[in-house]
Amino acid sequence: MANPNTLGTGGLAYDKSKRAWPNEANVFIALILIILTFEALGQLLPYMKGQSMLFDFNMNRDGTILNVARIQIIILQVSIIGIIALGVTQVIISGGIDLSSGPLVGAAAMIVMSFGQTELVNGQLNPKAVFGDWAFDLPVIVPIFVGLAFGALIGCINGSFIAYTRIPPFIATLGMFLICRGIAQWWTKGQPVSFPTDSFAAIGSGMMPVVWFALLAILLFLIMKFTVYGKHTYAIGSNEDAARMSGINVKRHKVLVYMIASMLAAFAAVILSSKNLTAQAGMGQFYELYAIAMAVIGGVSLTGGRGSIVGTVLGAMVFGVIQSGFTFIKLDAYYQLIAMGSIIIGAVVLDQYRQQRATAG
Repeated sequence: MANPNTLGTGGLAYDKSKRAWPNEANVFIALILIILTFEALGQLLPYMKGQSMLFDFNMNRDGTILNVARIQIIILQVSIIGIIALGVTQVIISGGIDLSSGPLVGAAAMIVMSFGQTELVNGQLNPKAVFGDWAFDLPVIVPIFVGLAFGALIGCINGSFIAYTRIPPFIATLGMFLICRGIAQWWTKGQPVSFPTDSFAAIGSGMMPVVWFALLAILLFLIMKFTVYGKHTYAIGSNEDAARMSGINVKRHKVLVYMIASMLAAFAAVILSSKNLTAQAGMGQFYELYAIAMAVIGGVSLTGGRGSIVGTVLGAMVFGVIQSGFTFIKLDAYYQLIAMGSIIIGAVVLDQYRQQRATAG
């Protein structure tokens, strides 16, 4: 007689050999292996002279064997793009794509900084002033609200075109890519906007970008895991027709998904301009591709319906470690771009392979 503990729903036998590792565990293992690889290269490459990427055995410096400075740099350099990746993750899970987030950062940064300027710089009137007296020294909530409102507008336009006109997401967001880049250049005729208030500058100072990234990642994780919004997003990405037949308002939900993604990109622009104490039209270059790469490396399927916020956070860390590792072994910048492109392609190929195995099994 069969052991009831080995039976699943409907009396089907449970085969332990077919248990699959959580995809997040695979990404974490990959992260550890990448770190070990760069550590090994630091020891083996003759010109590296036995250097370590993440460890510092001179404990008299910081009281720890970790290279705290490099770890902080790795986390900092992925945190702002990581915020964009959180929004891109839920877009991809819903079966879409968003190519407009990078230029949106540039446009939003220019607009936001215009409302976050201080009046006096070294006792003189702000030489980079965009508006008149009424826009100086505004409460910090004003530029944040303006930025989020701009992001919501862009996301609403993206989502509406995709949901109501059936334009492919790639084309709709590619068009918005060019529109946002044009807005960024038009806003001040290409001139940078600088000299924010102290309260605005505090948003992105020090390790605050990491704090914002962590808080937003926790919030998005809870939303995608435990709310109706998250369940509907996965349902639409898995099978849009079935989701529509089950009563989900697919069109409205798609608009909401793109609005949230664009608002996160706009908030990333707030943090970036605050951190740099200036806004420039060229900000956000390649950010949309890096954000998509973080999501794909973290196991988000480009066909929709599969992925997680935890995976994207781990993907961001993998991305950051690879970038820092290439710099650590003194790999030239053009080789870094070639390597990163190859890694992205490899992650997509691996995703396709996993899907084929899942379908065949």
